[in-house]
Amino acid sequence: MHDVGTPRTAAPVVSPLAGEPIKRADAQRLAGVLKAVADPARLRLLSLIQSAPEGEASVSDLTAPLGLSQPTVSHHLRILTEAGLIEREKRGVWAYYRLVPSALAAIADMLTPPRKRATRKAR
Repeated sequence: MHDVGTPRTAAPVVSPLAGEPIKRADAQRLAGVLKAVADPARLRLLSLIQSAPEGEASVSDLTAPLGLSQPTVSHHLRILTEAGLIEREKRGVWAYYRLVPSALAAIADMLTPPRKRATRKAR
């Protein structure tokens, strides 16, 4: 899979729940990532892509289930790609989108208090 471009928004290393104040730049990056997923259409896109048979989907696979136009779906996919949550692979004239599991796991870890994180990993 070839990632096109570099995500403009990367999640910070320190969790806001880690017990120490989060740096301003890290807070801005985390807010950008959370803003990308804080839209119902983008949450549905993540779900549709993840549940697709090959774990990937093209814009044409996503327009009908979302009930949105192709330009609108492309816009939402661009936002998710720039946030680093999905990656895009061009094959001929088609672009296919796939989740970046490590990015989603990083968000979950950042929003999980350290004590809960240790308990979750021990299970």
